[in-house]
Amino acid sequence: MIETWLLEPLSFAFIRHALMVGCLVAVSAGLLSAYLVLKGWSLMGDAVAHGVLPGIVLAYLLGAPLALGAFAAGMVCAVSVGFISERCRVKEDTVMGVVFSGMFALGLVMYTRIESDVHLNHILFGDMLGVGTDDMIQSSVIAVVVASLVLLRRRDLMLYAFDSQHARAVGVPVTLLHYGLLVLLSLTIVAALKAVGLILSIALLIAPGAIAYLLTTRLSRMLVIAPLTAVLATVLGVLSSFQIDSAPAPTVVLWLLFFFVLAFLFAPRQGVLRQRAGRGA
Repeated sequence: MIETWLLEPLSFAFIRHALMVGCLVAVSAGLLSAYLVLKGWSLMGDAVAHGVLPGIVLAYLLGAPLALGAFAAGMVCAVSVGFISERCRVKEDTVMGVVFSGMFALGLVMYTRIESDVHLNHILFGDMLGVGTDDMIQSSVIAVVVASLVLLRRRDLMLYAFDSQHARAVGVPVTLLHYGLLVLLSLTIVAALKAVGLILSIALLIAPGAIAYLLTTRLSRMLVIAPLTAVLATVLGVLSSFQIDSAPAPTVVLWLLFFFVLAFLFAPRQGVLRQRAGRGA
């Protein structure tokens, strides 16, 4: 029964392609999510994911690659948040909310004014079962670049995430890391565009890191747990979506939610039920 459940979907090429591109995105998003959670940048991921829509529409109008437009808009959104928050009394999370909602609204208005064969649902929620060779190549390149840079600079990123003032004092290039992390965030969202879309990419950028944070207090372990959790949720989500005839991307997110609930309840140190059992003992 289990073998049939696992092997039957793999006989279809579109399922194998979906698994491949989904796992590639999951690795890079999982690694990045650990730092986003530690840095408190979860809302930044949300902001950039929503803010890339006008770039996608503009790229379509100009006949340019959609990924290029998404990346450019993501960087505009991220840099705008940083620029405004440094020169304004309003807190950064408030600026993020204003910027990303404004960019997303602009993208929606632009989309309604053009005639396009690109369905908005595929942009918002992904089209994992429709990925092609170009999509897999693009996701592979981005995943390798993001994962390599995160792992190479993991110590500096750790210090920056925990205490940026101390990092600056000891000579860590804080400004470079700040904008470098934004570039990696935008690249990862571009990679996730075809797989899970703009809306659900937020889950891949937040949930794996949050789950890892509940399970361990060491960053080195978080950098293992987060991508593994994202990959496992992707595999289970794609396979189970085939069996229940649902869309793969939201099914992947539901698996991530399930893993988060398990970690919330049963994590060794921070699990709610474990803490109650310890007090009862």
